[in-house]
Amino acid sequence: MSSGLEVTTLMDQAARLAFRGRGLVEPGCLVGAVVTDAAGNVIAEGRYARFGGPHAERVALMKAGDAARGGTLLVTLEPCNHHGKTPPCTEAVIESGVKRVIHACHDPNDLASGGTEALTDAGIEVLHQPTALTRLLNAPHIHRTRHQLPWIVAKWAQTLDGRIATRTGASKWISSERSRRLVHRERGRVDAVFTGIGTVLADDPMLTARDLRKPRRRAERVVVDDSLQIPLQAKIIQTARDHPTTVLCSEDSLKTPHAEELRSAGVRLVRLPTDGTLTEVIRTLTQERNWSTILVESGGGLMGRLFKERLINEILVFTSPVLLGDQSAPGAVRGFSPEEISEGLQLELCASFQRKPDVVSVLRVRDPAD
Repeated sequence: MSSGLEVTTLMDQAARLAFRGRGLVEPGCLVGAVVTDAAGNVIAEGRYARFGGPHAERVALMKAGDAARGGTLLVTLEPCNHHGKTPPCTEAVIESGVKRVIHACHDPNDLASGGTEALTDAGIEVLHQPTALTRLLNAPHIHRTRHQLPWIVAKWAQTLDGRIATRTGASKWISSERSRRLVHRERGRVDAVFTGIGTVLADDPMLTARDLRKPRRRAERVVVDDSLQIPLQAKIIQTARDHPTTVLCSEDSLKTPHAEELRSAGVRLVRLPTDGTLTEVIRTLTQERNWSTILVESGGGLMGRLFKERLINEILVFTSPVLLGDQSAPGAVRGFSPEEISEGLQLELCASFQRKPDVVSVLRVRDPAD
């Protein structure tokens, strides 16, 4: 392999392969791999395609066969060195005869780490070379391992002047039909969809992944409703026996007759702490349900609570070419009072593309631990 540019190109090829596993491999990590022969020619590629299935390295090396001998394995995550649902990938790498392994991320999971040492002891050169794309790819896995919390994506549609509804609460439809299809696809890739009681009362959403031949995941719907105002007639409640549904509410609300009616409708009720914070509730539910990714579709109140607790990791924004020009129309996030621009939450733009006529932006919130 002759240059750093070539390594970056091939590592990004592996990352794009890995991204195709979103919604299929979690709680495992998205991983892609590329194999070159001794002359530097690409001879095979592979990805982690489903949870519990063969890892990307094994898939790629099996395709490469004897042609991998003396070549290079490029993989987006350090090869694992433990017996889990599959044998250690280090064994397959050593047996393949490659002379070099280039990985983009040290495995943050102590149980799976140690691959670099095992490969080095076997005489294989191991290099660590992340790229901008692999950092985006691996951030959710690192976050989940580091904080024991899911990767949380905030989604909203807004006008060009940043409004998510009119002053009367009308929001159908700010985004285009093409954009809404993309949202349904995202719902079909996550473990839970969160919303607030304000959104339920205003829009009566279903929050299910519709118009998809086969959603990759069946997301649980979670409503944050401190005072338990959600009506029995709400679509989320009416369909609770068909789609797992949880409502987070205060301890006092759990003792009301309405709470019993909701339980009878198939809704699970979970107590919020007295201070109304969400971090520990989400952490507990994540451990119980093995959540990896949450999508939040709500108004500014819940968004503000989640941002204040630094629970939001990524933002998916659909901006429509419409102006309202009304200061009384609600914005996407409430509850902050910065006096200087520098006091606002600083974000990183990761991608921007069109779903005509909308512009879709993907942004990340920087982890303070980085």
